[in-house]
Amino acid sequence: MAADSVRPRGLPDKCYPEPFNTPPPPVKERKPGQLPYEEIVKFFKEGYIVVRDFFTPQELQPCRDAVERMVDNLAQKLYKSGKIQNLYEDYGVFQRLTMLEKEFPGSNILLFKHQKLPKAFMDVWSNERMLNLIEQLIGPDIAGHPTWNLRTKTPESKIGAIPWHQDSGYFSNESYDHLIPTAWIPFLDATPENGCMQMVKFGHVDGRVARHTCCHTNTWYITLEEETMVKELGVDIKKDVFVEPVPYGGFILFHNLTPHRSGMNVSNDIRWSIDLRWQSPFHNMGFYNIQDGIVFRSSTNPNVKPDWDRFLSVDRKEVWQKKYFKEVKKTDEFDTRVTGPWIGQWQIVNENAHTRAFTSMSKA
Repeated sequence: MAADSVRPRGLPDKCYPEPFNTPPPPVKERKPGQLPYEEIVKFFKEGYIVVRDFFTPQELQPCRDAVERMVDNLAQKLYKSGKIQNLYEDYGVFQRLTMLEKEFPGSNILLFKHQKLPKAFMDVWSNERMLNLIEQLIGPDIAGHPTWNLRTKTPESKIGAIPWHQDSGYFSNESYDHLIPTAWIPFLDATPENGCMQMVKFGHVDGRVARHTCCHTNTWYITLEEETMVKELGVDIKKDVFVEPVPYGGFILFHNLTPHRSGMNVSNDIRWSIDLRWQSPFHNMGFYNIQDGIVFRSSTNPNVKPDWDRFLSVDRKEVWQKKYFKEVKKTDEFDTRVTGPWIGQWQIVNENAHTRAFTSMSKA
């Protein structure tokens, strides 16, 4: 991709403030899981809210169990292929991947690349109380956006420290003008020590995607520089940036235009978390024509059921890896390079293994 190539968005004439600043009217009677209306107003005014004590430990334990199985599957693959000499079975869910990472650097990336959506995550994503809350933001018609992720923030890993960005910076143009709420859900107490989220209030107000660049250090992450946030989004870095710890059972709910990042994990435990997204099914639900979303609720069909078989028939990460990977040969399952369509959306200012492996969309 040419060094001066730049995504044709995030410019002053590409602003859609209304969907991100206008709360729907309050519900007449609150359903289980729904928040006081002042919290909904705060979400639209500031760009995010912290929701506490939403899930019980019993509700989230299946997610921890699912993560434990995913790590075990990775360990077995690495061991059988001779990549590691120890399965580290005596280590728990908050330490085992760290041990794999020490023996085979990039294990956390492999888990990020090859994770499959477990039933426990489906249950949280389509949780009745959660959908009631999302209804307060986007109305009674609700779909899941296909970009869910399990975050593998192992201690001291630079890969786990994600730079400032807006989520829309990763999405295609079709998602630019509508609200995609995200719930960032940690599977333990998220603290400054283990790299909890840092949020920027009011960065969404103009309805604009600021200019990002690619890629951050030795990662596949896009970056929104602080001076660009100030200039293009009008935020005050000294006043509008907040570090947001989240106790286990809670989550951060934020806009797709809200700038955010996460710090380095300097604790002894892995900071596991998932991010799940929802949107109206009346908007384009796809991700670069790679995978469609999944309908959870319909105002015209109260008996609609999520079509998980159809949704799971496509693995977006496998598809984008094949579509945007420069090498024609089959990708090694232990290759720790990550490519994706967002790399072709922004100016590449830092070449690394991930950008060099990328095939631009015009050639894909």
